[in-house]
Amino acid sequence: MKKNIFRLIVLAAASSLVLLQSCNDKFLQLSPETELSNDNSLHTETELTLYLNNLYNRYILGHGSGWADAKVNPNVVGGSHLLASDFMTDNMVRYGNISSMMDNTFIPPNAGGSVDWTWENLRSVNYFIKNYRNALPAVNNDAMRLNKYIGEAYFFKSMDYYRKLMLFGDVPWLSSDLNINSEELYKPRDKRTVVADSLMKTIDLAVAGLEGITGRPDGRINQDMALFLKARIGLFEGSFRTYHNELSLQGTAKPFLEAAVDACEKIIASGRYQLYATGETPYWKLFTFKKDPNSDGNKEAILARVYDGTVVGHATQRYWDQNNSISGGRPAGGATRGLIDEYLCIDGKPIYTAGSAGNYTPNPLFKGYDGLWSELENRDPRLKQTINYPGENRSLFNRTDGTTSLEKNGITYPRLSYNVSGGTTVTGYLPIKHWMGDRTENEATTNGQQTAIEFRYGEVLLMLAEAKAILGTLTQNDLDRTINLLRQRAGFDFAKYPSSKLELGNLPADPRLDEIYAAKLDYAVSPIIREIRRERRIEMVLEDRRYEDLMRWKAGNLMTVPLRGMKFTAEKGKLYDGTHTAKPIIALKEEVNKDIFLDNSGFIIAYPRSANITNGVALWADYRYYWPLPLYDLTLDGNQLVQNPGWLGAK
Repeated sequence: MKKNIFRLIVLAAASSLVLLQSCNDKFLQLSPETELSNDNSLHTETELTLYLNNLYNRYILGHGSGWADAKVNPNVVGGSHLLASDFMTDNMVRYGNISSMMDNTFIPPNAGGSVDWTWENLRSVNYFIKNYRNALPAVNNDAMRLNKYIGEAYFFKSMDYYRKLMLFGDVPWLSSDLNINSEELYKPRDKRTVVADSLMKTIDLAVAGLEGITGRPDGRINQDMALFLKARIGLFEGSFRTYHNELSLQGTAKPFLEAAVDACEKIIASGRYQLYATGETPYWKLFTFKKDPNSDGNKEAILARVYDGTVVGHATQRYWDQNNSISGGRPAGGATRGLIDEYLCIDGKPIYTAGSAGNYTPNPLFKGYDGLWSELENRDPRLKQTINYPGENRSLFNRTDGTTSLEKNGITYPRLSYNVSGGTTVTGYLPIKHWMGDRTENEATTNGQQTAIEFRYGEVLLMLAEAKAILGTLTQNDLDRTINLLRQRAGFDFAKYPSSKLELGNLPADPRLDEIYAAKLDYAVSPIIREIRRERRIEMVLEDRRYEDLMRWKAGNLMTVPLRGMKFTAEKGKLYDGTHTAKPIIALKEEVNKDIFLDNSGFIIAYPRSANITNGVALWADYRYYWPLPLYDLTLDGNQLVQNPGWLGAK
């Protein structure tokens, strides 16, 4: 069965809906969106199809298109949201000053676009829902024939409100398309409970409308995708209500979590998906496909945006390569030590197995931070498929001629300086997840074809495990078919290291992480929840999930853990002393207290020149669990909106 991948190539004109459908290359011009009318559109299945086409590139962002310089709001980062959103979290440090959101200096904007308080797309969806029955005469009044179209529309409406719920909490629930005279324009925000309940009903309508549609050769939305989105929604709201005790909604979390479990179980039971496990580094390769991943046997992708490189392409690989090279001219970033420390050793145990802060007992397999990137050795195999170990993978690639050879290219060590305009890794931990090492893709500039996976089977397994753990129904069998499958794919050797298999009756101790949780969170985290959260952080890094996870877990305060890079050891000091300017070893000069700044233990401090940041500690305030409404909307005549507490404009 063909995979269900988003393969439609969509072109949107500035003032009208003009679309190109790859399967038939026919054009249809509908009314301008400012003049939508049921008098001249949506009378045939073709019109239904082409109208919906325009919603795909609005909601399924992928790697964007073209240069993709437009900011992905509200995370205020440029480029592909899949790669860049982690720079708003404790996973990644971006070159330059810290985001204004992370140092509590963000000011609510006047316009809604920069915080995603936008309603244009929803209006288009609601217009379709209201008027799609115009096509009934064209299908001999067979309403069942139109189910798949309305299923798609409800899917997009669910995506829209899911993001609004995540960002703002209470929002107006709008059931119809609006015009300038609509009273709903001035309605107050509906309570979170109303929005969440309405959202679950909407995604259920999407699932029902797409019933039986599990494989579509045109790559359009199918029931599996709707079930996946239902699982995300259910897990988000169920966990949000569980941990945000200030809402007093813990008793209402169960139905959402159960909905997530049910949706995941249905996807698993279908047998249509499995973890991609081809080759020695399958985790890395999973994100380096071009065009339809199914052509290379990738049965993990459930929803992906696929690019043909001619009509629609992107520059993600070009950016990723330039950002992570000595000569790159673009702001880059690096992984945090906090992320690195969370990776298990190959025996399935943390880097510290006993003791307390200042006196931890290290895992015998953990080589520590002295030397040259020794902390990356003997670790979860996904670590070296996410962060480059100098001399392997990324540093062997010659961007000029596309060759991969240690002998020919030597070793290029990452830039660390805060004093250059770009191409600096900052922390010393160079991300390579999503990096392809593909000369053709690099030279394609805005015509890149790297596939953007939005929904994948690995996340289904993680959602199932977490939802059942919160519900208290998790069994060893559940772990074996979820977390342990992910570890097996990653490359853990269960035979050599039995402890690398997660077992309910033998959960590893992690004093370091337990102490962080105890200090930063206002609730206790059980060992099994800790391990599932660890697995999710590692497996889903650089996939646009970390920020959302921190919000739903009521764990924003984790971002106040000091942001650090690698330890600048004596060996690294010699490496970066300015004498290594040619192959086989290239490492440009980096001076302490000029190019890099260290804490008392010798670890690189993030954002040393940010005005409101001391010693690399980002700021947090609980009002940031919700984003602010734009100020302009609060001043409109007749407006009944109320600003989220803590933000400018709040009463």
